[in-house]
Amino acid sequence: MADGEVVGPAQGRHLIAGEWVAGEGTFRSSPWTGEGRDFALGSPALVDRAAQAAEAAFPAFSALTREARAAFLERIAQEIEARGPAITEIGHLETGLPRARLEGERGRTIGQLRLFASHIREGAYLDRRHDAALPDRQPLPRPDLRLVQLPIGPVAVFGASNFPLAFSVAGGDTASALAAGCPVLVKGHSAHPGTGEVVAEAVLAAIKALDLPRGVFSLIQGGDRKTGEALVQHPVIRAVGFTGSLTGGRALFDLCARRPEPIPFFGELGSVNPMFVLPEAMAARGTQIATGWVASLTMGAGQFCTNPGIAVALDGDEADAFARHAADGLATVGPQVMLTDGIATAYREGSQRIGGGQGVRALHVSEPSGRNATPFLYEVTGEHFLAQPELAHEVFGPLGLLVRVTGEDQMLAVADAMEGQLTVTLQLDAGDHALAGRLTPVLARKAGRVLANGFPTGVEVADAMVHGGPYPASTNFGATSVGTLSIRRWLRPVCFQNWPEELLPEDLRGF
Repeated sequence: MADGEVVGPAQGRHLIAGEWVAGEGTFRSSPWTGEGRDFALGSPALVDRAAQAAEAAFPAFSALTREARAAFLERIAQEIEARGPAITEIGHLETGLPRARLEGERGRTIGQLRLFASHIREGAYLDRRHDAALPDRQPLPRPDLRLVQLPIGPVAVFGASNFPLAFSVAGGDTASALAAGCPVLVKGHSAHPGTGEVVAEAVLAAIKALDLPRGVFSLIQGGDRKTGEALVQHPVIRAVGFTGSLTGGRALFDLCARRPEPIPFFGELGSVNPMFVLPEAMAARGTQIATGWVASLTMGAGQFCTNPGIAVALDGDEADAFARHAADGLATVGPQVMLTDGIATAYREGSQRIGGGQGVRALHVSEPSGRNATPFLYEVTGEHFLAQPELAHEVFGPLGLLVRVTGEDQMLAVADAMEGQLTVTLQLDAGDHALAGRLTPVLARKAGRVLANGFPTGVEVADAMVHGGPYPASTNFGATSVGTLSIRRWLRPVCFQNWPEELLPEDLRGF
């Protein structure tokens, strides 16, 4: 089977500019249950084919009215909705995620598409500005200046392992890029290729229904490291969206920076999302907070990028009670299926790494096996934590670490030592406001989202949401991958000076 040979119908193939095509080889999926399927391997040649089609589609797609692009997003949502049962079933078989979770994630995916349709119709994202000409100004006249945000060109999106819908083929990165007017090349994640295939069918159905350029969307399945490298290094790709590991993301980030023409890499890489339990809150409701922490820590087998892996509290009797209650809660949590065998292996290795740290004491241990995860809970003093930065590295799964500090100053030192995070949480009552006031400026520098009296698992898709943060939480602290602000990643400001009205972009005419 030659690279790029057209085959059909869609069964384990790539979708390249409206055609289902095979590759030179195949990889076999590894579902949670049932037999695996063969899927075509990606290749640099297929990347080039998809990229060239995306570049050819860009002029016409970017010139569409905002209403036309909004209709496209809504039609994708409709097509995904129509395939709902099939998506749920194959997603469950591939990932082991509960059907209810997948149905909720599908709803979020559809909601994101419709939210961006509304957002671009409203038009505020264009950030239009007009400084009218001042021909009589002294000592020099001012020209007529008009600014608008324009799409940057084709973008690459890497599907996430832990969100087969909301952060994958038609997830937030794809929705926001299409809303901006940018064609999208998706590299599907090998953990759920069948799910990605069905979603790609939905996108293609929307493209055909609205007679849009076929190169506006492509899905390249699987592939080795060379496929991903070819994608981020292709000269027509103008930016990259990525959700995944620190190691893999950093490697791709470096490739983007080393290109002859560097491009932005918007990577979400890792976060332990620390939770600081302040004294008054601990005294008033420590066991309640422990219960909530256990629930958040183990939700979805801990496979959320906002999983609160570290709790920080003042040492003492109340911390003892908090630790006992958390350990008792974790003891009731049974094995949970992890997304891939590789993630399960990494979780076991991470548990051993934390447990082997100097001064680390086990509060609850378990014996995960195969593809299942079972929870762990450890504790360590603030002094030992500060001396071992590796204890603050993410373990992807239901593992918690309680850091017991000697006083407010050491709590501040722990906060200051934290690397960049997606989220930081304060559990506080009214009597904690003085300490919270000391912590807030430190923590606001560390995270993209700071929470009071809640838990970070669960990311609202909304105008004010920030899902990003300083490195290593993400590679661009000024960006978000969730919420309508995420569209800015795929836009650039252009100023038109003394430009004839009839030649201006449509969104600037008469402004």
